Amino acid sequence: MSKIRILVLTSSTGGGHDARAEAFADWCFQLYRHDVDVRIEQMLEKSSVVNRAGVNFYNKIQASAPWVHKAFYAVVELQSILNKDTVSLGRRYYISVLKEYRPHLVLSVHDCLNRGYFQLARKILGHDNVTCATYCGEFSGGWGYSRNWIEPSVDMFFSRTQTAQDYAIKKGIGPEKARVRGYLMHPNAHYEVIAPQERGVFREKRLGLRPDLFTVFLSTGGNGANNHFDLLPALVKRADRCQAIVICGRNKQAYNDVVHWRANHPEFNCYVEGYSEVVHLLMQVSDVIITRGGTTTTAKALHFKCPIIFNASGGIMPQEELTWKYLRNGAASDKIEGGEDFERIIGAWLTDPEAYMRMRDNFLRLRYEEDPTTLIDELVDLAAKVSEEKPTRLPYRPHSHIPFIGVL
Repeated sequence: MSKIRILVLTSSTGGGHDARAEAFADWCFQLYRHDVDVRIEQMLEKSSVVNRAGVNFYNKIQASAPWVHKAFYAVVELQSILNKDTVSLGRRYYISVLKEYRPHLVLSVHDCLNRGYFQLARKILGHDNVTCATYCGEFSGGWGYSRNWIEPSVDMFFSRTQTAQDYAIKKGIGPEKARVRGYLMHPNAHYEVIAPQERGVFREKRLGLRPDLFTVFLSTGGNGANNHFDLLPALVKRADRCQAIVICGRNKQAYNDVVHWRANHPEFNCYVEGYSEVVHLLMQVSDVIITRGGTTTTAKALHFKCPIIFNASGGIMPQEELTWKYLRNGAASDKIEGGEDFERIIGAWLTDPEAYMRMRDNFLRLRYEEDPTTLIDELVDLAAKVSEEKPTRLPYRPHSHIPFIGVL
């Protein structure tokens, strides 16, 4: 059966790029079912031994030495010269995918998969047979915004914020091609919404927490990099006024250590999970999240109105600088580098709840409401321009809220 074909280029440097690729595929199926075929390719890892080694090194230093990224980032920026108008490393595999799949749209959600990739797709498939688009998840511009994102020949370029779009236009993206689409989260993040009056019940019945205590969400990336044990002492000292949700990613040792720690602190209410598939629910029942500022986590926090304390323990990677700058400039958000900083902030909030509310109000001024299907329709329409297929669009019926007492 003929259908519109969309090739999504991603890589597992961190978890945000893959999360956006998967969210796009899920939305396409929700809205277009079998009329739109989405193929996701881990293009860096699968196409080249050198690229794969770079991805592995990226994830290793992200978990253990974020400060090393300042030098690593400068090296990666050289790819903008290497792939100025074609693909160098991994060329053979990419060509084989293009010839076999023959996509109507090549969508990049990764900075290193734009320059050269669009030009080569047009060369192999023909300019009239394929379109190209970029979804850039960065929150602002400047140092840390890779030049590899900017390929002026792109047909459409989506930014997460107006600030990031302005920077992309400054660096060469035509204004007529630029759009601001803030979230790109999985459909369940829009369907699974906990009503305010149900949040206390969720805390109590599903997480085993108190329904009425100030709830701190200690988060981590998928690889499990964390400094939970630097932060937990400040919360334990205030066990009568606060509690915690702690996730550990795929770091089994971190999970085991936190579970053991919890067993030895019975006075403190604490929910512990390893790699979580329901972060969107946990955010909705939290008063603040401590995070390194991954773009996907930050977007979810804004969407679910969960303020952020930026965790700069071990240094800030160049890409994280963009998120921190956005939060600092737009909301005067707090940053911590260790337990002493966290002690000061949490102590001030629990002593003066108005200080917390002022911070929360500042944070909420950064968010905006949007229809999550607009981006999906725009990309499918772009693919349809070079296809004879006319996909059937199903209606989108968002829920205002539904009870979640039975989940998890």
